[in-house]
Amino acid sequence: MSENGAEAVILERHGAVALLRLNEPKAMNALSATIKAGLTQHLPGLLDDAAVRAIVITGSGRAFCAGGDIRSMDDRGALATQQRMQANYRWLLPLLNARKPVITAVNGAAAGAGFALALCGDYVLVAADAKFRAGFFGIGAVPDLSLAYTLPRAVGMLRAKDILFSNRDIDAEEALRIGLASRVLAPDRLLDAALEQATALAAGPTITYGLAKHLLQRAYSLPLEAFLDAEAAAQATAFGSADFAEGVAAFRAKRKPDFTGG
Repeated sequence: MSENGAEAVILERHGAVALLRLNEPKAMNALSATIKAGLTQHLPGLLDDAAVRAIVITGSGRAFCAGGDIRSMDDRGALATQQRMQANYRWLLPLLNARKPVITAVNGAAAGAGFALALCGDYVLVAADAKFRAGFFGIGAVPDLSLAYTLPRAVGMLRAKDILFSNRDIDAEEALRIGLASRVLAPDRLLDAALEQATALAAGPTITYGLAKHLLQRAYSLPLEAFLDAEAAAQATAFGSADFAEGVAAFRAKRKPDFTGG
């Protein structure tokens, strides 16, 4: 196991793209204290860094993330459990609320909280030999790290209940078919494809990506009139942005736009 968060979660910069690699492969990148410390260390800063215009998250070795670290759950009291969950939310909430594109490159098993982490991506790119498993009911736990929020939004309520309650494996082919995966790729192409996709997104109008993400997140919770108000406000912000001015100018000049995220 790594001794600190910097080793447990490796940060690489690829131009305007930040790559975070969970790096405890012997433990299948289970969410140990050191991996969670690494996510807490890196994610908020990357999400606030204007030079970072897209983020990729992947795992080292044969797993994406095997879920929670059971070894850290000996204290099962209500207070300790709630405190542990609240600590997780210090990195999870910024990720879920990210205004810039996030890609998860699921290179292997994504179980439990690792399944939840995979669904934090705006694009979920999956290796052909990867598998998902909810895992929680197998140990008598409730789905956490937002899985009961993100899963039904991805696949619908009935499929979400089947996946959670049956605790069965979902292979890459089924994941693509039911909406868990954006694309399925050969394992040796996964990371390159994720970086290519992230680079393309980073060159786009990232301010409007963020506005759209905020609207999409609220699409299931706001009444129609309130949603349309939010939409109008978002469009007003977009129309006032430098990227919109550049997009219009490029359209009129019949050239490719040069978006800056402003």
